[in-house]
Amino acid sequence: MKRFLLALMILFLITACGGNNASDSPTADLPAQLPPSPEPFSSSPTQEIITQEIDPATCISPQPTQDDVDRALSFTGKLFDTQDWERTYTVAVDKVSITWYSERLTSIAFLEALIFPCGYEELDLDLFFSVDNWVIVFGNYQSYEYIDECRLDSGVRLYQFITVDQGFEYDVHYWVVNDTDTRVISVMVVTPIESQVLIDEFSYSLFPQLPEC
Repeated sequence: MKRFLLALMILFLITACGGNNASDSPTADLPAQLPPSPEPFSSSPTQEIITQEIDPATCISPQPTQDDVDRALSFTGKLFDTQDWERTYTVAVDKVSITWYSERLTSIAFLEALIFPCGYEELDLDLFFSVDNWVIVFGNYQSYEYIDECRLDSGVRLYQFITVDQGFEYDVHYWVVNDTDTRVISVMVVTPIESQVLIDEFSYSLFPQLPEC
């Protein structure tokens, strides 16, 4: 199992060709590396309806700009800019993905800046961040359990889970932020379940208005 997880981490780092500060030897004690989320509306049953309702002339390019990259890299401030964390990031069509992992803290943080070229509504996000999405997000874990969700009127959502990897349980806080009319940012933090103080600290630092449900 340790060889499998090591191979999985190395494969992720190889594919993150745009990454910085990538580590070649993460330990097997880390929770499973997180795959990227599905592309916006790539397989959504509402895609045809959305296309009909929105004038194609109002759609933008799905290709991230340098502003999108800068926004993603700066979104968490200096929270993970310490020697405890290693960072990789990739730029793809309609998204910028960033992963931080800490060997000492046995924790992972993951951010995606998603581009919805023709815009989105709250119902679209309800459908996007649903069971199909969680199956992909937690696909490398042995299991996951949905705990709770809550949201603010400002467009910030929080989903809470417990996951299991190699027999160890982890707390997961997953936020979704309506950043602009065409852009959504998701942030996920995964820490050992016994490290309650740790996830509380990260949650309050990232989203003091919604650290937990």
